[in-house]
Amino acid sequence: MMSTTVDGVRICPTTGNQYYTPIVPDSSKPVVGMHFQSIDSAFNFYKKYAKLSGFEGRKHTQSSKNGVVIRKYFVCAKEGSATSCAVDTVNDSVGADKKLNDRRRRPSKRTGCKAHIRLSLTPKNTYRISHVFEEHNHSFVDEEDYHLLASSRKLTFTEEQLLSDFSEMNIGPVRAFNLMRKIRGGFDKVGVTSTDCKNFKRDINLFIGEFDVDMAVQRLMKKKLYLPNFSCEFYCDEKGALAGLFWADEEMKLNYEVFGDVMSFDATFRTNRYDLVFVPFTGIDNHHHNVTFAGSLLASETAESYKWLLQSFLKAFGVAPKVVVTDQDAAMKIAIRDVFPDTRHRLCMWHIMIKVSEKVGTELSQDEVFKEDICDVVWTDALEPAQFETQWCDLMIKYNLTSNSWLSDMYNLRSDWIPAYYRHEHMSGLMRTTSRSESENHFFGQLTNTKLSLVEFLSHFDTAMESQRFKRSKRDHDTRYTQPRMKTNYELELEAAKIYTRGIFFDVQEEIRLACKNYMCRREEEVGDSIKFYILQVNLPGLHEVLFTPKDMVIKCSCNRYEQYGLLCRHAFCVLRLCGIKEFPKKYVMGRWTRDVPKKTKVSSFDQNAAGNQVERASSIVREIMTATEHIVNRLVTNIDLLSSYRDQVIESKLKVDSADLPAESLDKNARLANILHADQPCSSSSATILPPSGIRNKGCGSNKRLKSFREVSSSRVSKKTKTRGCLICGGHGHNSRTCKMKTTVADSRRAVSRVCWKPAQY
Repeated sequence: MMSTTVDGVRICPTTGNQYYTPIVPDSSKPVVGMHFQSIDSAFNFYKKYAKLSGFEGRKHTQSSKNGVVIRKYFVCAKEGSATSCAVDTVNDSVGADKKLNDRRRRPSKRTGCKAHIRLSLTPKNTYRISHVFEEHNHSFVDEEDYHLLASSRKLTFTEEQLLSDFSEMNIGPVRAFNLMRKIRGGFDKVGVTSTDCKNFKRDINLFIGEFDVDMAVQRLMKKKLYLPNFSCEFYCDEKGALAGLFWADEEMKLNYEVFGDVMSFDATFRTNRYDLVFVPFTGIDNHHHNVTFAGSLLASETAESYKWLLQSFLKAFGVAPKVVVTDQDAAMKIAIRDVFPDTRHRLCMWHIMIKVSEKVGTELSQDEVFKEDICDVVWTDALEPAQFETQWCDLMIKYNLTSNSWLSDMYNLRSDWIPAYYRHEHMSGLMRTTSRSESENHFFGQLTNTKLSLVEFLSHFDTAMESQRFKRSKRDHDTRYTQPRMKTNYELELEAAKIYTRGIFFDVQEEIRLACKNYMCRREEEVGDSIKFYILQVNLPGLHEVLFTPKDMVIKCSCNRYEQYGLLCRHAFCVLRLCGIKEFPKKYVMGRWTRDVPKKTKVSSFDQNAAGNQVERASSIVREIMTATEHIVNRLVTNIDLLSSYRDQVIESKLKVDSADLPAESLDKNARLANILHADQPCSSSSATILPPSGIRNKGCGSNKRLKSFREVSSSRVSKKTKTRGCLICGGHGHNSRTCKMKTTVADSRRAVSRVCWKPAQY
C-alpha cells in the first residue's frame, strides 16, 4: 500500500503515523549543494527556515579534524527522546531518597524527530549542504504561537540595555517586562517572557560571582585613572575583606568648594546584599536643596572606621567643613574630634527632641502646653545663652523635671545642639538637624535595595547623582528664564531677584515684604559714625536693635539672621528702606546663595575602556538611532500618509537586514555584561583578591541571638512530666508527638492526637 501526502502531511500505511513536511518558498528551503561561508551563517539560514516552517532548530553533533570542523548537523529541537528516571512511588518512608520523589514536573518536547541537515567542509574552506531530511514526526507550531518557542525568546541587545536602565531605577525584571509589554502593545510583541528577564538578572549575578568587590573597586579605580580629579580610597581588614570604600568625583569637589561650609552625614542601611553601611556626605546648594559631596561604604560603625572615612574625605577635599551635623553617635563624635579638630560638631536637634516624649513620662508626653513650652525654649534662635539657661531651669521647675537624668544630660550637652549657642557662629544656622541626611537617605533608598551587589550599587548611585544634578540644572534654568512677581515697590526687591536663585529669592522677598508692611522705627540714636535703630513690629511688643554705618554700608541686627543664614533680615531691610538705600549692599550678598555660583558646565564622562570598545560604541549608536526614530515619529504622527510611508521604509530596511548574511552573535555576551556593569570580570583562573564582608552587625540590628520558632522554644522547655512520659508515636523520651522525627504523614499526626484523652465542650 502506497502512502499518500496531502498539504505536506504523509500518513504511513503500516503504522498510521503522520509525518509533516514544511511548506515554505523554495528560496528558503535547504537544498543539497548550497554553500555557506561559515557554520554560523548556515545556522542563521536554518533558523529562518525553521521559523517559516513552524519548528525550532538547534545545533547537533559535529566531526573535527586537526581542530577544524569538517562535518556539522543541524536538527529539529524535538530530536532525541526524553531521559526518564525511575520514581519509587511505593517507598515513601522517612529514609526514602527525596531526590527521586521531589522532582520538577517538567514535560519533555522530545519526540524522536529525524529531520536534519548535514554540512560538509569543502576544499575551499566553505560549508556545503550534503544531506537534507525534511520530514518531521510532529505537527508544526502556529504562526501566532511561534514567539513562545525557546529559539524565539531571546533578549536582544537593546532589550538588555533597557533592562539594565530599568534596574538602575530600582525596577525589577518582572516590572520591566510589564513595561516593555505595555509599550510594545502586547505579550507577543516583546519576544521574551518575564522568566527570560529574570534569567538575565541571574546571568548578571553569575557574571559577577565571587568577584563582586574586585569589580566594584576596579570600576572606581578606572575612574580615578581616566577621570580628572576623581578620588577613591579603600581598605581591607586582616582577613582581606572589604572594610571601607570612599569615592568622590570632580563635580562633587566643585560643589564642596562653594557649599562645603556646613555638612551633614549619617549612616543608612539596607542598600546592598552585604549590609555594608552607606554613608553619603550631604550639604545644601544655592537652591536650598540637597547636594552630595561624596559616597562611602563601611563594614562597621566604629570610631576607627569613621576616622579612616574622614581622613579619606580630608585627603580628597583638602579642607574640613566649618560645621558638621550628625546624630548622637559616639563613634562619629570621636572621629570628628580627632580628624576635624577645628570643625564645630553639632548634634541633631530632631534626634534629641524625638526622645523627649518617652523620657518625660506618659502624662507630660500628651500635654500640648508642655510641648509648646519646651519647643519655645529649645528651637528658637532668638535667645542668648544666658536667657536659654534661665528659661530652661524655669521649665524644669515648672514641670518638676529637675531630677530627670536624661534631661540633665542633654542640658550638659547644650552647647552642642541648642541654637542659642550658635548665634554668633557664621553660617551655623544653615542646618539645625540631620534632616538633610534623612532626606538624602530616603532619596537613595528609592534607588537601592538589599539584594544589590556592590557593582550594581555603584550603577544605582551614579543614576541617583544624575537625577540630583538634572534637578539642579532645572532649577538653574527656572531661575534664569522666569521672572517672579514683585510684591513691593522697593528697588531692592527687584535687584534681589537678579542676584539670588529663585528659591532663595522667595525667602528674601518675604523679608522685604514684611519690612515694608509690618515694621517701623520706634526711635534712632547716633553712635559715633553709626546710627542705632530700634525696630518695632506693628502691634507686637519687643524691639530689635539695628546698627547701621552709612559710610561703609555696614549693618548689624540683634537677631543675627545674616550670621546664621547668610541672608539679611526684615529689620535690616526696614533700616535700608528708611535710609533711602536703593542699591543692594554687595558685602551682604553671600556667593553660595547666588545664581552665578561657579560650576563646571560639563563634567567628564566615564568610558570603561579609555581606547573605546565595540559595545560602548554600539550603545551610543543605538541611542542615537532610537532618539532620531522617536523624533521622526513625533513629527509624522499627525499625518497618517507620511507615517505609513515611513513605516514601509523601516519594514523594507528590516527585511534587508534579515536577508543579509550576518554573524549569529553580533556582540560577545561577556562584553555586553561588562559594559552594562562598567566593570570587567577578572581572570576566571584567579581567585578574588578582595573578599566580600561577612557577619556584619550594624547598630540597632538587635542582639546576636537567633530568633526561634514557637515549636523550637516549646521543645527546649520540656517539662519533667514530658521527660518521663513516652512519645505517642515512637515511644521515646525527651520529646512529644509534635516534635517526633518519625512523624511522616498527616495521618500519623491525626492517629497520635486521637490517643490523647480529651472531651468536647458540653452545651
